[in-house]
Amino acid sequence: MITDTIDMPPRLRGRPREFDIEAALDEALRVFSERGYYAASISELTEAMGLTAGSVYKAFGDKRGIFLAAFDRYRLVRQGMIDQRLAEAANGHDKLRALVTFFAEASCGEIGRRGCLVVGSATELALFDEEVSSRVGVAFDFDERRILDLIHLGQEDGSIPRYVEAESTACALLALTKGMRVIGKTGRKTEHMLAVAETAMKLLN
Repeated sequence: MITDTIDMPPRLRGRPREFDIEAALDEALRVFSERGYYAASISELTEAMGLTAGSVYKAFGDKRGIFLAAFDRYRLVRQGMIDQRLAEAANGHDKLRALVTFFAEASCGEIGRRGCLVVGSATELALFDEEVSSRVGVAFDFDERRILDLIHLGQEDGSIPRYVEAESTACALLALTKGMRVIGKTGRKTEHMLAVAETAMKLLN
């Protein structure tokens, strides 16, 4: 599992031992993803996390503290899931197909309507919150670099043509995969999003 994500905020020191912080953050993730930062209330978060307001404030400080911890938790879990998919693919081209398919599958049905916390943060918070903007920038840079590295891998192993312009194609695939998560909020069907993934792979031909 990838662990080069941003460290949990310092306010998490002294975290209570009487609850499962990862399970609580997973529930906070669901609330933030579905409702957005501003619409999510402390009462909704504490109820979803199964905690008292006192426990929440002791562990995270405030709603923003919960959000930042949930953001880091989201990235950590998602990167682990993607790593597993990539490890099962044989070459650079197949790894990119696995990556794009992962985003396609996450952009349909109930999961798709829930949305992506990173993409949601980019549109809702990044302009007004420097710390969130930094986290979103790190996440996008990481994702683009991973795509670029996979293109280079494919060009080295012969599964992707050398004439494919790696940098612009990586940026295009980044935009496409993030865009998938946006339109996934509208309740797209699985077969539709998988067709989009196949179309995206034509950039590598």
